[in-house]
Amino acid sequence: MYLQTVPSFVIILLWLISFPPSHPLPLSQQMVMSLRVSELQVLLGYAGRNKHGRKHELLTKALHLLKADCSPAVHMKIKELYRRRFPAKMVSHSELALPGPHHPATLAYEGHAGHGGAPSPAALLPLSLLGPGKHELTGLTHHLPTSATLHPVHPDVKLQRLPFYDMLDELIKPTSLASDNSQRFQETCFAFALTPQQVQQISSSMDISGTKCDFSVQVQLRFCLSETSCPQEDHFPPNLCVKVNGKPCNLPGYLPPTKNGVEPKRPSRPINITSLVRLSTTVPNTIVVSWTAEIGRSYSMAVYLVKQQSSTVLLQRLRAKGIRNPDHSRALIKEKLTADPDSEIATTSLRVSLLCPLGKMRLMIPCRALTCSHLQCFDATLYIQMNEKKPTWVCPVCDKKAPYEHLIIDGLFVEILNTCMDCDEIQFKEDGNWAPMRSKKEVQEVSAASYNNGLDGKMGEQGCFRTG
Repeated sequence: MYLQTVPSFVIILLWLISFPPSHPLPLSQQMVMSLRVSELQVLLGYAGRNKHGRKHELLTKALHLLKADCSPAVHMKIKELYRRRFPAKMVSHSELALPGPHHPATLAYEGHAGHGGAPSPAALLPLSLLGPGKHELTGLTHHLPTSATLHPVHPDVKLQRLPFYDMLDELIKPTSLASDNSQRFQETCFAFALTPQQVQQISSSMDISGTKCDFSVQVQLRFCLSETSCPQEDHFPPNLCVKVNGKPCNLPGYLPPTKNGVEPKRPSRPINITSLVRLSTTVPNTIVVSWTAEIGRSYSMAVYLVKQQSSTVLLQRLRAKGIRNPDHSRALIKEKLTADPDSEIATTSLRVSLLCPLGKMRLMIPCRALTCSHLQCFDATLYIQMNEKKPTWVCPVCDKKAPYEHLIIDGLFVEILNTCMDCDEIQFKEDGNWAPMRSKKEVQEVSAASYNNGLDGKMGEQGCFRTG
């Protein structure tokens, strides 16, 4: 009751006095004290508290929030807001996470904050630059521009798995593209170093064919939106420009604009930067990224060591998963042909083609995605080969997403293709059974042949005829 009658700034002063110099404020309280009005409002709104009032009132509410009951989620939000407020200058490499709570670097971070609440650069050096292993990145500071910064690592940001690339290692974990200014055009720098094993993996994968030099083990640069709700697709920031070790990086060409006046966009996909990377364990690699800031959107960047795979390997892996039990498809047929009491029209049969909608050739390995609701299959070999050239992973039948990990080989269609060798279309019945379908031309030819041989022409219902 007494606290309600005392001015807010007095409460803050009392709060500070309660921590003598020998016992500095806890880190989370230091962070809160350094936040601006807009950031305090975001924090209070996130915690479900009243976010209206002047700065000292908002600060009082935030400090009371910490003292009363502060969940881990709120602590994470405080750190996120603080890191945006103070992207501290530092030397960066693949270890961007802060050391453990008892490490000298963390103690320096908590006890030796610089002016305005921002920790000093030395207090935020990664563990590998503070400990005995400092020699691992000797000379790193001489190769980095002065704008190299520490960016918040977001382990909750996940990029979608790419079927044609097996990830071997994370060289830079998903990290925010952030800058310490409010300008529209942003620029920031990252750095990473390779281990002897990684250098060996890349070097030994080199394939020289003609004048071109390719690596099956690659250093891959990826961008995405800073969203944590689900694994993210590759997504380039607007007006992206990348330099690796001072050399411009080639980005995918712009797509043709869909409408007049609309700014052209690049197809978002991973960037192979292997040819620009220094294959050295002593000299680090730097990546300078520039882009245009967008209101309400933030981006993350990551660098991975990956091994490229071929369509042949992906087909082998799909086969290794096995063939789906035919009963699954029979159940789907019965479900589709079950009479709907609310419908005046009843579907009694389904016609399905045995030709692939992609190549218009007879199916060899019939597959579809688990997420597809149709029975029609497409050929696995052709589908994977097409996505190797231009990865879209869209079902050619229903135009919905059909990612590689959701593909199945349909056991019922495998049976049909092995049984019915000379027709390209079948009809499914209500009980799940099927019968071959013939074109009008084939029916006429069969009828003529039957008439000439004195037959009654009823054999057409019993099976497939080879014509011609």
